[in-house]
Amino acid sequence: MSDAQTNTLQYRFDGPEDAPVLILGPSLGTTWHMWDRQVPELTKQWRVFRFDLPGHGGAPAYPAGSVADLSARLLATLDGLGVQRFGYAGCALGGAVGIELALRHPERVASLALIAASPRFGTADEFRQRGVIVRTNGLDPIARSSPDRWFTGGFAAAQPAITEWAVQMVRTTDPGCYIAACEALASFDVRPELARVGVPTLVLVGSDDQVTGPAEARTLVAGIPDARLAVVPGASHLVPVEQPAAVTDLLVRHFSTAWQPAFDSTTGQMAAIVASPVKPVLSAAPPQPAPRAEIAAAAVEPQVMGRPDPYDAGLKVRREVLGDAHVDRALAQADEFSGDFQEFITRYAWGEIWDRPGLDRRSRSCVTLTALVAGGHLEELAFHTRAALRNGLTPAEIKEVLLQAAVYCGVPAANSAFKVAQQVIREETTPTE
Repeated sequence: MSDAQTNTLQYRFDGPEDAPVLILGPSLGTTWHMWDRQVPELTKQWRVFRFDLPGHGGAPAYPAGSVADLSARLLATLDGLGVQRFGYAGCALGGAVGIELALRHPERVASLALIAASPRFGTADEFRQRGVIVRTNGLDPIARSSPDRWFTGGFAAAQPAITEWAVQMVRTTDPGCYIAACEALASFDVRPELARVGVPTLVLVGSDDQVTGPAEARTLVAGIPDARLAVVPGASHLVPVEQPAAVTDLLVRHFSTAWQPAFDSTTGQMAAIVASPVKPVLSAAPPQPAPRAEIAAAAVEPQVMGRPDPYDAGLKVRREVLGDAHVDRALAQADEFSGDFQEFITRYAWGEIWDRPGLDRRSRSCVTLTALVAGGHLEELAFHTRAALRNGLTPAEIKEVLLQAAVYCGVPAANSAFKVAQQVIREETTPTE
C-alpha cells in the first residue's frame, strides 16, 4: 500500500465544481452520511467535501492516534485535490480537527463551525477506558449504547430506523481505528490556545447534549475571540441528524455572512474572503471570561545539568499510563514527608525510564507485571494491570504474562497475582449499561 493511500482520507464531493469548498467533518463512530440532510441546501452555494475517519464507513483501516494526525491526513487529501482554502464545519471529533486546523494552519481556514465540540472532551481516563472496553469486547457494547449518547429519548423512540442506523454505523467501524480515535480524543486539549483561533466561528450545540453540552460550548465561545453561540432546542449530541433543518439554516447563515465568495481577477477563479464578524444566530448567553487557570501560559521547563528536566515528560507519561484519577489521588495525598518521593518517581521512573524509546509501552507493562509478581507487590500489581489494559494488552495476554511468571517467580506468587488481576480485569472490561 502506498504512502498516499495510508496518509489520506476517504472522501466525496457534492455541488458545483467552481464553488468555494466547504468541508464537513464527522464525529467518532459516524460516517459522512451523518451530513446527508444538510447537503442539498449547502450545495446551492458551496462545493461540499465530506470525509470518513480511518476505518469508518469502509474507509481503509489505518489508525490515527491524534487529532494532529487526522488533520495532517485531511490536508494531504486536500493538497492532492488542489484545495487550498476552505470553510470547515465539524461535529465532535470532527470539530476537534477544525480547531486544530485553525490553530496550526490558519491560512487554510476561511471560516469555522464547531458542532457538539469542546476544547477538551471529558477526561483522558474515560476515553482510554472506552478503548479497553472495545479491545476486550469489540464494538457491540459501544454500538448498542450509542443512541443514548447521541439522541434525545423522544427522538430515539420516534425514529427507530435512524436509531438502528446509528447502531450499525458504529458496529461496522474498525475496532483498532475506533480505539485510536479514542486515544486522539484522550490527548486533545487546546484550552490554553483558544485565543489564537483567528477566524469567525459558529459554536453550535444541542440543548440536551449530555456529552459535550452547552457548558463546553460556552467555554469555546469565551475563549475564541470571534465566536458566537447557537443552542438548538430539543437536540442531543448528534444534532445534525436530530435537528437537520435547524443545523442547515444555521450553517448557511454563518458561512454566508462570515465567508463571502469573491472573484479573483488575477487567477480567474473564485476566492474566499472573510467578511465582518457574524452576529448571534440564536439566543445566546453573553460569553463569560475563560477561567484564568485554563488560559495560563505554559511554565518554562526547568533545566537540570544542561538538559530539560524529565519531570514534565514523566508526569505526562504517568498520567497516560495510570490515568488522571490515580495520579491526581497520589499527588493530592502527598505531604511534606512524601512529596519528594512522588517527585522522585515522576521524574526518574516515568520521565527517565518509561519515556525511553527502547521499548514500547506494551512491552514495559509486561516487564512491570512480571517484576511486581516476583516482588509480591499486589497493590501495585492492581493498578499496573489496569495500566497494561490501557497500554493495549488484552486479558488473554495478561494471563500469559502471569503464567510465565508462575514458572520463574513461583506458583504461590502467581496464584495471588491471578486473583488481583482477575478482579481488575472484570472491573475494567465489563461494559456499563
